[in-house]
Amino acid sequence: MNVRWIYVLAVVLILILVGGAMFNYFKRDQPATDINNGEWVALPQPAYDSQTSIEKALIDRQSIRNYSSAPLSLPEISQLLWAAQGITRPGGYRTAPSAGALYPLEVYLISGDIDQLTPGVYRYHPEGHKLEQLIEGDVRRELSTAALNQQFIQDAPAVILISAVYERTTGKYGQRGIQYVHMEVGSVAENIYLQAESLDLGTVFIGAFHDDQVRQVVALDQDEIPMGIMPVGKLP
Repeated sequence: MNVRWIYVLAVVLILILVGGAMFNYFKRDQPATDINNGEWVALPQPAYDSQTSIEKALIDRQSIRNYSSAPLSLPEISQLLWAAQGITRPGGYRTAPSAGALYPLEVYLISGDIDQLTPGVYRYHPEGHKLEQLIEGDVRRELSTAALNQQFIQDAPAVILISAVYERTTGKYGQRGIQYVHMEVGSVAENIYLQAESLDLGTVFIGAFHDDQVRQVVALDQDEIPMGIMPVGKLP
């Protein structure tokens, strides 16, 4: 091998080494897709009127555990989340009553089969009516396992999870605040029920699950207690 080819091979080797180092450097600086670096999803504007009267929704409201295989749409998800905790007027007041307007609840969306939304775990932010992705990937199976293997959680295209931070309310009302938080959970759950009825969707409120397992699956903060799981889907 002559000197010329030795020189060419040396240059190629140097370029490969430098290129690999630069790749690792820029790869290191890229944010990972994890619970610390989620994506934001702007939700469609919710509707403030429909063809379903409140009386009709109350009459027809029931717990539904069987859902069709059809995906849900982003406008349907937007409407359900707004019904749960959406802001209704200046001052940050929401669709569900809250003792002292302290709002101890957090609402999460577990996406499985929703048009225009990748599977994952999202936190709903009433301010701005948007979603923050916390976990990428479908966790419905794991959530179903944590909820005593209730299969319809895994089958539903979407699941809404309600959690509570008791200290937000007990800090003002003491132990009585615990009851206030539970009252608020019931109000939010009923709002979701009635909104689902208006959208021709089915849902059910589930309270049977292992708290620690649910917290781990959804990556809740340590001060958050899971309060209820509501799978949602189209009627079969």
